[in-house]
Amino acid sequence: MAEALRIGIAGLGTVGASVVRCMTDKEAELTRQCGRTMALTAVSARDRNRDRGIELGNAQWFDNPVELAGSAEIDVFVELIGGDSGAAYDAVKAALEAGRHVVTANKALLSKHGVALAAIAEEKGVLLNYEAAVAGGIPVIKTMREALAGNEVSRVFGIMNGTANYILTRMEEEGLSFEDCLTEAQRLGYAEADPTFDIEGHDTAHKLSILTSLAFGCKISADDIYMEGISNISQADIRAASELGYRIKLLGVAVKTDSGIEQRVHPTMVPTQSVIAQVHGVTNAVAIETDVLGELLLSGPGAGGNATASAVIGDMADIAKSRPGFQHGPVFGRPAAKLKPYKRARMRSHEGGYFIRMTVHDRAGVFAAIAKRMADNDISLESIVQHADGGLPDEQKNVILVTHETTEAAVRKAVDGVMKDGHLVDKPQVIRIERAA
Repeated sequence: MAEALRIGIAGLGTVGASVVRCMTDKEAELTRQCGRTMALTAVSARDRNRDRGIELGNAQWFDNPVELAGSAEIDVFVELIGGDSGAAYDAVKAALEAGRHVVTANKALLSKHGVALAAIAEEKGVLLNYEAAVAGGIPVIKTMREALAGNEVSRVFGIMNGTANYILTRMEEEGLSFEDCLTEAQRLGYAEADPTFDIEGHDTAHKLSILTSLAFGCKISADDIYMEGISNISQADIRAASELGYRIKLLGVAVKTDSGIEQRVHPTMVPTQSVIAQVHGVTNAVAIETDVLGELLLSGPGAGGNATASAVIGDMADIAKSRPGFQHGPVFGRPAAKLKPYKRARMRSHEGGYFIRMTVHDRAGVFAAIAKRMADNDISLESIVQHADGGLPDEQKNVILVTHETTEAAVRKAVDGVMKDGHLVDKPQVIRIERAA
């Protein structure tokens, strides 16, 4: 049997502790599958004395994760610290430069520094594995990097944040407000004390930027993602969507067009009969559209200690199965030096149309004024209806519009015009309608 693969883990929070526990509980099975033992030889965390409910055996303790990363006592450095800079970045860079394989669950780090780190890994001939960085336990990275050879990807989209999906699911199923659902998510540990990163789309954007690079062979460009969160979604939107045959989900979407690549994260209406509309609670799902295979949907646990640990262990096992001298594949599917510059697509028509909800003063001429603003901006309406809402005063009404294919710019200009006309009670709600299988 080959020599043991020596593992060093930096970060012993929920995920790190789950990884250690899995290594202990599944030691015999992992050895059988990999043909060698994976031995925990070193660890690093902020608090040496904290009781984590795990057995570290004879693992050497490092107070400084960068020192652990460069240690000659490890073959693989597992980074579970988090953050896009500081100790996480310094340690991963140090490990790669020292010729150590790296496994990370850090989407923020990869979103910001992934291409540069990939270049170091490829130069040193070591692996940089990151399955756990996107969609938790769902093997979407391995699928895109290895299983879709020969396929040209045209679109990748999905539900990539369990916190946001949990909130939207509870709002629909129980008729609760966004605020009540967020409070419950925090109580259950699905949402952080400061939930901004999840509910405003930042987490999804980091994950989407990584998938975009894999899908289209371009450099990561998280700063070029249009981003909108779910904090302004109301029960009025949830009810109207349901009556129209839609369900609201926070999606990350990347599309290849003739003029470049379009990346966006925002609340989206998807048909209730579509597969992705059936993804509830903290579950994640990623759809990949290709020319050969068609559409592939991967769904499963997207967060939590065990789901993320499963992906980390899988990445470690891949390294354990590799042999010295084996030529590893590029980190992002193509050599880092050959990743194309990201080219942002020109504004184009959105084929799914838009849902627009306006709370208006109930008086003569409002419908006509709204319709005129839409016509002036060449927006064709599929429907425009007055929508009853028991939560509004008698002198106010909701007007619901569903457009045919049009551009974001045209919709925003038309809505701005309606606001200037003085008919609106508050800011309108605009939600894209997405084609989904």
